[in-house]
Amino acid sequence: MKPIKPVIIASILVLAFSFLIPALVVLPFQNEKASGKLNEKKQPKGEKETDSIQVSVYRSMEKKIDRMPMEDYVAGVVAAEMPAQFRMEALKAQALTARTFIVNRLLYGGNSDLPQNADVTDTVNDQVYLSNDELKKIWGKQYRAKLNKIKKAVSATKGEIITYHNKPIDAAFFSTSNGYTENAKDYWTNPVPYLKSVKSPWDKTSPKFKKETVISVPVFEQKLGIKLSSNDMGTVLSRTKGKRVAKIQIAGNVFTGRQVRDKLSLPSSDFTWVRKGNEIVVTTKGYGHGVGMSQYGANGMAKEGKDYKAIVTYYYKGVEIVPIDAIVNPRMLAEK
Repeated sequence: MKPIKPVIIASILVLAFSFLIPALVVLPFQNEKASGKLNEKKQPKGEKETDSIQVSVYRSMEKKIDRMPMEDYVAGVVAAEMPAQFRMEALKAQALTARTFIVNRLLYGGNSDLPQNADVTDTVNDQVYLSNDELKKIWGKQYRAKLNKIKKAVSATKGEIITYHNKPIDAAFFSTSNGYTENAKDYWTNPVPYLKSVKSPWDKTSPKFKKETVISVPVFEQKLGIKLSSNDMGTVLSRTKGKRVAKIQIAGNVFTGRQVRDKLSLPSSDFTWVRKGNEIVVTTKGYGHGVGMSQYGANGMAKEGKDYKAIVTYYYKGVEIVPIDAIVNPRMLAEK
């Protein structure tokens, strides 16, 4: 048997010590009690990262900025935009539209003319918003009950928005349809894949479903920039898929239904009229532009037992209802 060479012995000893030294380092601490550890901040129970998102609202009457948590803003919009006596599921659907609108605005910007870098105004230019003090004056003794109902609807949908292809939608809504909603393309000229015309038969029970507006002939002519003949009151050339006036010819001039609605300040672009002496009696069906979710339609669906998700996916085609953090880190919005 050949003797083991010193080099081999040295290699074996080095290898043994390489395993032994870590053990020698750890052993002295195994019996010591821990005096501290790395902590991790946890979200308070019931709190979400979305609670840190703030909204700056330009108060148009007071000419000041109010800054508030997003969910408080959503509650103020729902209270201002939809009757509090509506069914809970309709209020939830309205909460989704309001939250989707503001998330869209925070992500992509919008009205750059607002002072002090406000995110939105409190008017129809964005979404109507009312503060608690304003609601107290409007609701009086019913304030507490109505506000609690609104807050319950907002809380039930907390952090949820409506998306199309992983982006917040333009959640257009209006009061009352003429029995159909309108294609976005037919009213705003640009097509929007999720804003398609659908039947909305529930709106017939709305107090705003039908209205007569009386306009004097001189005012009618002045607003449209025309001169009526005694026997020609115009011809509707075509109607949209939503049964509103698409094109109309009056005194040799061709207008869109939207143009006539805007010029005459009519509730809807579904109109007809008759002349009675020196007055034009205009009959309209529906109230609002007609694109997106009908509020009275939503309430009608809720009365039939449909939940807010069914309402939303009926009026906005091909959309999904997802938490905000499914498309963006809420901290990004909180830092804006």
